[in-house]
Amino acid sequence: MISAASIPKPANECAGIDRREVEWQLTASDLDLVRRWLVAHPAVDGWHIETRPTLELQDTYFDTSDWRVFRSGFALRVRDAAGTAEATLKELHSASSTQADRRELTEPLGGTERESLLGLVGPVGARVHAVAGTQPLLPLFGVRTSRQRFALRFEDSAEAQGEVALDETIISRPDGAAQTSLQRVEVEALTAESSDLEAFVDLIRRECALIPATDSKYAVGLNCVGLAPPTAPQFESVCANGTMRVDEVALISLRRYVSDWIAYEPAARLGESPDALHDLRVAGRRIDATLALFAPFLPTSWLRMRARLKWLMRTFGPVRDLDIQLGVLEQFEKELPETDRDAVTPLKFHLETEHSKARARMLRALDAPTTSRWFERLKRMCAQSSASRGNRTQPLAVGVVPALVRGRYRKFRKAAKRLTAASSAEDYHEVRVKVKKLRYAIETVAGVYGKPAERFLRSLRQLQNSLGEQQDAHVAQMSLQVLARQSRKRFPRETMFLMGRFAERQSVSGRHARDDFEKDNRQLHRKRWKRLGRKLDALSGQSNERQGDGGSSDAANPPVAAPASSST
Repeated sequence: MISAASIPKPANECAGIDRREVEWQLTASDLDLVRRWLVAHPAVDGWHIETRPTLELQDTYFDTSDWRVFRSGFALRVRDAAGTAEATLKELHSASSTQADRRELTEPLGGTERESLLGLVGPVGARVHAVAGTQPLLPLFGVRTSRQRFALRFEDSAEAQGEVALDETIISRPDGAAQTSLQRVEVEALTAESSDLEAFVDLIRRECALIPATDSKYAVGLNCVGLAPPTAPQFESVCANGTMRVDEVALISLRRYVSDWIAYEPAARLGESPDALHDLRVAGRRIDATLALFAPFLPTSWLRMRARLKWLMRTFGPVRDLDIQLGVLEQFEKELPETDRDAVTPLKFHLETEHSKARARMLRALDAPTTSRWFERLKRMCAQSSASRGNRTQPLAVGVVPALVRGRYRKFRKAAKRLTAASSAEDYHEVRVKVKKLRYAIETVAGVYGKPAERFLRSLRQLQNSLGEQQDAHVAQMSLQVLARQSRKRFPRETMFLMGRFAERQSVSGRHARDDFEKDNRQLHRKRWKRLGRKLDALSGQSNERQGDGGSSDAANPPVAAPASSST
């Protein structure tokens, strides 16, 4: 039987440190001036300043050739200090604008070589493996620092609250060739409460003519060795217009969604935020929906790409479901009395274990050689100037899209009309799938249809959210029921009781979402669809006239906006 006391800590919690680093980074033109001031003021404004031993630090920063670590939001550093090596993942973006406030994960390292880095299994190693996958880690640049340190503590405290570091740094290329040097003063908080240090930072800035650093050492290092991580999408977002053929509009959509996939995959691999995987799944769904929508106008080679994509999406699903269940369980736990919260721990441990297994399967699927070849081919196809079948003339998009949109609307409407009070969650999920397909179809060319399309899309998103909440609640409820039947001897009675309460909560949530759907669905089909339908007909008629005349007018062809980037 699993009990709270018997649950072991995950290996990555036992093998490293996960903390927030809070520090002020200041540039200095004369470190000797700062050093003399610190030595001359062993006590100032209630602080005691004590000299600590100087450290000699040798850092090397790593990333993959496609910058996966950077694109996941972290920098990867290996540090050797007095023969002791450690690997660190440091968050790139600060939570504060006044000081560097970033998450930092550190793990001891047996050596400074990349082979030792790849052998880690703790908080750094597990994340690096997940993000890098099969891609090798490459050195970006080296940083050699001589760090003279001073401890800061209150007069009435034996514990240091902060540390002042005077850094003399040389940044070099991976081959050791020095590129630049800099002098920095860093004031780091050593306790959870850092606000008291702000007054000291203001004091030392005034006394020693220091100014806040504008860039981190990582950013300075990249710049001085001539490296620039990509910040733009893989494919440029091109605005289509009403004179474009249907295959050209399809290609613009696919380029946008493949760019989204490239942008979201590293963070989804990292697994720190459930939203990252959600965004990756949405990108995948949009690729598949675009291929399905424009199938009659695309070559067979494009359509064959759907099989691998669907397989990948099936591996994402269990991870996403467990992300949602863990998030809802966390909220449920917060609302429980303190005396009942221990009973949630065995269930949480089980879900986290299943989540780790599902993520491992997902990462194996992403790392599979067949997946790499598939995605490289997809990118090459997106780089083509046309996605048409052969050289035959394709119709204009504004003449074709209305029929495609109406076809999807009819399928959605037909499925929604079949729903009754006795309909199952599966019946509602079928409607949800059709709502998504209709929404993706309209978003592909929403710009050309203006406000009618925008208003209809807002209603569709609302409808999709209600159906999504109902489906999430149903999946969680069914999972709990299956788990309860299979694990009666595994969980304590207190946990089983809370599982029942949790399942009932999901049932109530699902019923409320179903009620919201009924209300939103009634509103959708009144004025908004009729207005969009009139716009579809009007532009379709103009397109037929232009094609019949053998010409076109740019003035009569409003631009088709690049596909929407909403993450729902």
